[in-house]
Amino acid sequence: MFRMIAEVINMREEEKKPTSTIRRILKQRWALSAIYIASAAIILAAAFLLQNSFNDSAKDGKEESAETGKNYGEPSVEVNSNLETIKMPVADADKSVIKKQFYDVNADEKAQEEALVFYNNRYEQNKGIDIAMEDGKSFDVKASLSGNVTKVQDDALLGNLVEVEHEDGVVTRYQSVKDIKVAVGDKVKQGQAIATAGKSQINEEAGVHVHFEIRKDNIALNPLDFVDKQASAIQSATEADKEETPAVEGSEADKETPAVEGSEADKEETPAVEGSEADKEETPAVDETDESTDLESGTDEEGSVPGEDTTEDSDSLKDSLNQSN
Repeated sequence: MFRMIAEVINMREEEKKPTSTIRRILKQRWALSAIYIASAAIILAAAFLLQNSFNDSAKDGKEESAETGKNYGEPSVEVNSNLETIKMPVADADKSVIKKQFYDVNADEKAQEEALVFYNNRYEQNKGIDIAMEDGKSFDVKASLSGNVTKVQDDALLGNLVEVEHEDGVVTRYQSVKDIKVAVGDKVKQGQAIATAGKSQINEEAGVHVHFEIRKDNIALNPLDFVDKQASAIQSATEADKEETPAVEGSEADKETPAVEGSEADKEETPAVEGSEADKEETPAVDETDESTDLESGTDEEGSVPGEDTTEDSDSLKDSLNQSN
């Protein structure tokens, strides 16, 4: 029995040993300081990790915003308009041929002659390019750019006409077509079939073809200069041409020679008023009037009346005749 009591007492003492050890450690002077330092180290480590994660996320966000806001402030451009690349109005450009080129005023004489269209005993400058297939067969005419259909016209001479309007005054024109699939007011997308190639009276030599034009502010441009380029290149090219040939400066230069001063100088060199006065002084009109008055009154300079002597002679002659009788 005593042995059992002793074992129970030992078990209780063993259960109390860990607790007594922790208490013993906490009673040390350095225990609390060590606990504070360890806690601070854990907190700082956690804060450092959180800071790094925040910096990484903020950096990624800045890069994304920089990419999205790179073109901020620039004028907005509609998709499928100025950003589109101008295409040939055919499905397979590699199998197409150009029957007649655009008439370029800067080209050589031979190229200009080949770009003339002869019709009705007249030569006309080709305002676009005439495209046909190598096999001469008909083909679908595709929209070169996205835009709005503004004109659909039946014309036997031109072979029918379709016009599509785009941004900044750019218009694409498709002539010599048939089986037109669009109407005025329709919105067409780039590559959409709008008609079928046909024939025209003005250029019968081209056979089955499409006459394709690009115009900027109703001025015809060479389509081959802009194929495979963005539509915005048309605006840049026309602005560059205007800067090279400023018409305003020339008109101002012409204004530097005013016609008013020249007319005044001419008046000073040939004064008509003084000359007329001098003539009047040399030939006074008053004397002429007096002379004419004397003649009308029938008197000479001495005041005698012509004809009186003649009357007296006639009377004396009558008296002599009467005496002789």
